[in-house]
Amino acid sequence: MRYVSAANQHALEQRMLVARDFLWLVARDRKTGAPVTEGLWSDVGNITAAIVNPDNGLAETRIWYGAGSLIAIDDIPLVANLSVQNVTIRMSQVHEEVERIVRDYDCRQARVEVYRGLFNPETRLMVAPAECRFVGFVDKIELKTPSENEDGAVTMTCASHTQEFTRSNTETRSHASQILRDPNDTFYKDAATVEDWEVWWGSEKGKVPTQKKRKKFLGIF
Repeated sequence: MRYVSAANQHALEQRMLVARDFLWLVARDRKTGAPVTEGLWSDVGNITAAIVNPDNGLAETRIWYGAGSLIAIDDIPLVANLSVQNVTIRMSQVHEEVERIVRDYDCRQARVEVYRGLFNPETRLMVAPAECRFVGFVDKIELKTPSENEDGAVTMTCASHTQEFTRSNTETRSHASQILRDPNDTFYKDAATVEDWEVWWGSEKGKVPTQKKRKKFLGIF
């Protein structure tokens, strides 16, 4: 079940809300590799707005750049399972903040957070901290340079954080890998050579041949 704060619920019942989207990116500095954060929102002007941090559930204030920088975000499926969801985000190519993000920073596998904030059109204030609707990573980024009389845009295809469950473990069953966890753990010390060991068995020297598994007859033998 989707959680809605009491303030948002009351405003929804009054039918006096205007929704705005917020996009938070955690990219990397190309020179140092240090994380760099940038916030964009789908309205005019730069604002300071509160959101609910998806990692700890606490409200915090961030700076968001506007002026048409964020064009559109595809509908986000609200599902209660571990399937990987893909979301397409389109941003203005000519906006200086977008240019700085995609060209100065490394956005490959950058963390992406999408929030939805509800504003009171009379006071022009957000009713409650924006709730997180999507957490994931930039899977693909496309910079379209337009020809004359054409529109250009920056398109990001993002995959939800549940894609981490599909990654295979890079660890191997080897002594070198095992001692990284514990220098005294020698469980896999002979794993690479044990299959080539030769064992004396009676009067024969060499590898011990393995016996083929006998077929069962009527499940008895």
